[in-house]
Amino acid sequence: MESAKHAGDIAVAVSRAYGAEAMFTLSGGHVFPLYDGAVHEGMRIVDVRHEQSAVFAAEATARLTRRPGLAVLTAGPGITNGVSGVATAHFNGSPVVVMGGRAPASRWGSGALQEMDHPPLFETITKLAFTAGGADTIGQDVEMAFRTAVAPHRGPVFLDFYMDHLFSPSPAHQAETMTPSPLEPDADSLATIARLIAEAERPVLVLGSDVWMDRAEEAARDFAEAHRLPVIPNGQGRGILPAGHELLVTRARGTAFTQADLVIVAGTPLDFRLGYGFFGGRDGAPLAKVVHLADAPSQLATHIGTAASAAGDLSLLFWGLSTACGEAGVSPEKYAGWVSTLSEASAAAIAGDAELLTSDADPIHPMRIYGEFNRVLDDDAVVIGDGGDFVSYAGKYVEPRTPGCWLDPGPYGCLGTGLGYAIAARIARPSSQVVLLLGDGAAGFSLMDVDTLVRHNLPVVMICGNNGMWGLEKHPMQMLYGYDVAAELRPQTRYDQVVTALGGGGELVTSPKEIGPALRRAFDSGVPYLVNIATDPQIAYPRATTGI
Repeated sequence: MESAKHAGDIAVAVSRAYGAEAMFTLSGGHVFPLYDGAVHEGMRIVDVRHEQSAVFAAEATARLTRRPGLAVLTAGPGITNGVSGVATAHFNGSPVVVMGGRAPASRWGSGALQEMDHPPLFETITKLAFTAGGADTIGQDVEMAFRTAVAPHRGPVFLDFYMDHLFSPSPAHQAETMTPSPLEPDADSLATIARLIAEAERPVLVLGSDVWMDRAEEAARDFAEAHRLPVIPNGQGRGILPAGHELLVTRARGTAFTQADLVIVAGTPLDFRLGYGFFGGRDGAPLAKVVHLADAPSQLATHIGTAASAAGDLSLLFWGLSTACGEAGVSPEKYAGWVSTLSEASAAAIAGDAELLTSDADPIHPMRIYGEFNRVLDDDAVVIGDGGDFVSYAGKYVEPRTPGCWLDPGPYGCLGTGLGYAIAARIARPSSQVVLLLGDGAAGFSLMDVDTLVRHNLPVVMICGNNGMWGLEKHPMQMLYGYDVAAELRPQTRYDQVVTALGGGGELVTSPKEIGPALRRAFDSGVPYLVNIATDPQIAYPRATTGI
């Protein structure tokens, strides 16, 4: 029997108006009216086995579709379990609205079940965290949450509702769903940047996640190609220049960043992933000049002195900068030799990979997995990384061919994102391959949500690099102390059998020649399938930064 209109109906109707098509949740009585609203409004409900997966799924939805993601969490522990997901969305600039239940207003202060004031928990990791004013204002409150989440710089918003308000009648609300007006970049700043490019002999362009999130991938590629700038992608900037593109010099990253005299960083912070913004300086040479481009003034670097910066809609920024480069007389011939040097270094590095990508070493070298993996990937495959050393190899050896097809936890580095991301990716990209790359440590955080994949008929291929340890900790501890503690996992744990027990499929691989056939079986299975690959525990990923 259909219930009368209530505040939950209005909250879901407004959410749909802002583009939310799925509600990720774990069942709880405090938010029943939101479920009822989803039924009335025809919104898909995807229920998970841990609230962190609900928020991670909402975040991945936002990052893949570039529309806001929606997670609904019940009161108290339901909401606290989602905090890491909200923090990840904050660091990634993902437009996510997290709605929470709250003990009834009529009982507030009496010690009701899971009575807790949630918004203060989220104040430092959201754009806005607040409690809805009442049943009469829920339409406006939900609209404010979504409008805030999608405005540059994007990010998460937390909104909770008193339980009795959600059950109460609520007036209909016509959402305006206005698109934020694009911020025009400052013309003088663009002219300054163009002059710096005109003067440069060794420029490099870095394209980060916000280029994709701001729908500026075409403008960025056109800019790079028009001015023949070598490109290094970061995060979801991967794929804007496809694998094999002549200006893509990912594998010459070390040479590019240590020898450049100008580095233009667009759509990503100057954080540990980019040496905190310090480039050049090799063999006593001066540090490179740095230009920072961002979608909002709040994202421009303040911890270092940049040579120039500009903020605004990133498509407008690239178009305007291209025009300014023409007026400044930028000549790609001036740095053509530099581009050739980086292209040759990148090609040499790729050629040098061949031996380990085809290695017959036993135990299995992790790189052999990626040699086989790259052979079975489609151009539009969504690749998700959740792990340390094992996933670091993916960042180096898996080069997307299409933008918007790479997901990793981002600068917050939170393990456990994988299953939530995979759930969302399969829904957002129903016709694409979806592959989740898991370290065996990361698998322990969320593997139970394979049950969610099975129940909702969401086939995903999972590849677990199983070296029986916390590799990011074990090898550094041994280097520092000569021993390690709290870094061991059980070798060859049968994570594949966990997946099988939950209704999926899987197998253990211990020989390099078995990897390719196992991957093909996984893709052909049509079910959530985990290929559990035992790798050599003695091999550590040769990283250049610890993030500290």
